[in-house]
This record gives sequence, C-alpha cells and structure tokens, in this order.
Amino acid sequence: MAGGWSRDGAVQDQIDASINDAVERARSQLPKGASLSHCEECDAEIPPARQAAVPGVRLCVVCQSSVDEKRQSSELFNRRGSKDSQLR
Repeated sequence: MAGGWSRDGAVQDQIDASINDAVERARSQLPKGASLSHCEECDAEIPPARQAAVPGVRLCVVCQSSVDEKRQSSELFNRRGSKDSQLR
C-alpha cells in the first residue's frame, strides 16, 4: 500500500536496503586471516577456544568489548530510515 507520491513497495524497499547495508557493514568488519595468540592492544593471551570460535580474531574479549562500545556509541540512529529525513 503506497501513500501520497510513493509507489507500491517503496517502504519495504527502503527497509530492505537498510538491512542490506547493515549486513554488508557487519561482514566487512569481520576479522580475516589467521587468529593471533596474543591481543594486538594489550598483549594478553587469547584463549584457544576464542581463536577457534572467531577465525581471524585479533583482540581479547576485554579489548573487543571496548571497541564494540565505542563503535556503537558513534552509530546513534539510522538516518536513511528516519521519518524526519523523508519529510524534507
């Protein structure tokens, strides 16, 4: 059901595009290559179980959590999906 000047399916197309962008961004941030035995940041030993669970891991759990928190705080909201951006 389209409203106003939009065509049928436009809202779903926008939702799909937002999801696809998020998936591609997440895939691009996945570690690649061989796992390290020690963290790049703090030089703590990375447990073998973590190395096996996350191929290409480069950070220990503590440092990775810190990186994830910083990344999340910089991504406050999705501008593409914001109704405010659609009304301008």
